[in-house]
Amino acid sequence: MPQSASESLGVARGAGETRAARPPAPSSNPSSAGNERSGAFRRNLSRWVTIISFLTPALLLFGVLVLVPIGLGAYTSLFDWNGFPGTEKFIGLDNFRRLINDEVFRGDLWRGFVLIVLSVTVQLPFALALALLLNQPLRGRAIYRVMFFAPYVLSEVITAVLFSMVLSPNYGLANEVLRFVGLEGLAAEWLADTSTVLYAVFVVITWKYFGFYMILFLAARQSIPAEIIEAAAVDGASAWKTFWHVTLPLLGPTIRIAIFLSIIGTIQLFDLVWVLTGGGPVNASETMAITMYRYGFKSYEVGYASAISIAMFMISLVFALLYQRFVLRRDTEGAVTAIGGKR
Repeated sequence: MPQSASESLGVARGAGETRAARPPAPSSNPSSAGNERSGAFRRNLSRWVTIISFLTPALLLFGVLVLVPIGLGAYTSLFDWNGFPGTEKFIGLDNFRRLINDEVFRGDLWRGFVLIVLSVTVQLPFALALALLLNQPLRGRAIYRVMFFAPYVLSEVITAVLFSMVLSPNYGLANEVLRFVGLEGLAAEWLADTSTVLYAVFVVITWKYFGFYMILFLAARQSIPAEIIEAAAVDGASAWKTFWHVTLPLLGPTIRIAIFLSIIGTIQLFDLVWVLTGGGPVNASETMAITMYRYGFKSYEVGYASAISIAMFMISLVFALLYQRFVLRRDTEGAVTAIGGKR
């Protein structure tokens, strides 16, 4: 049936409105695509400028305070130099050859190894035991925590001076206590006897630093959910089995970090031992840092002292890389995974 004029006009108007309601087709104008690329470039440029502006101060400080001294030390180790300008004599790797044959330096390595073994097997377990004890609901445990952590707050120099009086052979507190309890036969010249000085130094180191590791272990223990310990108790696990199979594995990352810090700190040990014994008697308590200081500032053999410093740096670096590769690998991978999961 033929449509009237008004109906035809209505149909045409409706079609026009439908066409007007449709969204415009995306423009294929090259200038629009260029603007989008330009905006993305500006955003990336702004992001990189922000990153560089934050990193530059830290990189400058790291370069000036770390990389430059390492480079100067490596360069100086190639010379026979007494520290005065114009007296340098290039000798290549002779300082390192001398270092390998130096009995004092080899003794430093052995003494450092002994202190590391004692720290890992005595100091850290002692700090862990105290941390677990102070995690219990004891009366006055906050006071005990402060008392045990207080030695770490003292400076190494104050600690060394204090124990030089405590371990004095004549009127020192250690010998006086032994005489008071009837063990005067055990009294000794703790810091003047080559057979006891290294162990006396270890006692001082333990007294100074065990509070730091105790706080680390205590914080890690308190981060373990109580539900896990309660579940082990409900399953019938004894206190020892709960500790060995539940608590200790969960403390594993903190224990591994504590071992790393203890070993690195022992390798770099200087000020406490220097004030306490000066490395004596007869180099019996000397460390690599003390040997470096003695050659550099006492004998004015700056080139040889620089070689010792580079040896210390390489030992610390190689140990840190191997320890991270084979011991901390699981912990660092877990941290990276966790961070990646939050993005």
